Amino acid sequence: MVKFNGINHLAMATGDMDRTILFWRDLLGMRLVGGLGRPGYRHYFFQISESDLIAFFEWPNTQPVAKKEHGRPVAGPFVFDHVSFGVESEADLWELKDKLEAAEFDVSDVINHGFIHSIYAHDPNGIPIEFSHNVESIDIRRDPQMRDEKPSRLAWQGADPQEDAWPKVTRPTPVAERIVYAGAGSELFHGKKDVARSQ
Repeated sequence: MVKFNGINHLAMATGDMDRTILFWRDLLGMRLVGGLGRPGYRHYFFQISESDLIAFFEWPNTQPVAKKEHGRPVAGPFVFDHVSFGVESEADLWELKDKLEAAEFDVSDVINHGFIHSIYAHDPNGIPIEFSHNVESIDIRRDPQMRDEKPSRLAWQGADPQEDAWPKVTRPTPVAERIVYAGAGSELFHGKKDVARSQ
């Protein structure tokens, strides 16, 4: 079974990388750890935690999205509601609330969701963001909870992956056939664009 180690990165979009840096690095305190680019294109990475990043593409003429209330249902094509960033302590949550208010960003009151306490805001690109602190003694990762009054059919199967839900792999890719192809940024770190065999 594949073992995930976090979110490598969330990829968002901006039309103004400098405003994005001011918010994510200078206001929120996330380190700017990577930057790729050429005229008309940038891709910058900010460190959320030891294993997680958020990235932004800067594309010409990209406009901030209209602000949408977190969790408010919508109609029509839609794929993203908001992203929540975990913080280590309740004090961190209040510190972020104070920073956002001092910088004149709208930020919600602290909301108790039973297993987390959260605040809600939007970044300069209109991206709906949440900051959450786990309530002490309640960890749904260790002790999953299904409190839906009418759970979906598959939710009744429980928290653990159902291994018979999809076809089994009958031919894993042999090590000798594992080829990694160069993509954007490869030449900046390796000096050339070419393919590399997986080790």
